[in-house]
Amino acid sequence: MARVEHSPWAIPVAQIASRAGQSKTIDADFPAPSGIGDDIVGIKEGTPVHVRGQFDSIVDGLIFTGRLVAPFVSECTRCLKPIDKDWPVDVTVFFPYESAAHDTVRGGKGEEVEIIAGEDESEDTYPLLENGAFADIEALIRDTLVESLPLQPLCKPDCKGLCSQCGADLNEEPDHHHDVADIRFAGLEALKAQLEAEQGK
Repeated sequence: MARVEHSPWAIPVAQIASRAGQSKTIDADFPAPSGIGDDIVGIKEGTPVHVRGQFDSIVDGLIFTGRLVAPFVSECTRCLKPIDKDWPVDVTVFFPYESAAHDTVRGGKGEEVEIIAGEDESEDTYPLLENGAFADIEALIRDTLVESLPLQPLCKPDCKGLCSQCGADLNEEPDHHHDVADIRFAGLEALKAQLEAEQGK
């Protein structure tokens, strides 16, 4: 089994976890984990996700506040143009110390941590590994990006889409239209054409 420190998502935090009030800045790329969307809407596995922020140690754990920026690949659901842009997401999460996550009876601040890390565990809480030596951000990256991805991505908020009749891009041809006869009069149009043809004989 691979050691935690060999994980591409493991960040050493033992130095700041020793006492409250310490900080550690992160400004680096990490590979995108698997399972962030799919081939249509998502972040491709292994592509670099830039993580910039700071770990701050408090009495009961570490708080990470920062921003993830990932290369988002998709296509517009209206005009079908490919979308390839950076996708930024701000994040604030909590990494409780092992003792804080398992304590059930603690006064004052301990009760507050029990609410965060106990049976009502928050989705924004992640475990520290190796007795608090490492923060593994794989799940953090995956969860944050999956929750933020749009269900119906657009190339721009006011995309006009495609013509339903011929597929023309209405963004490039805003005045595009078709003169369409009312289908309710199609039978009369056919009869008229038939009568005109017979008169012309």
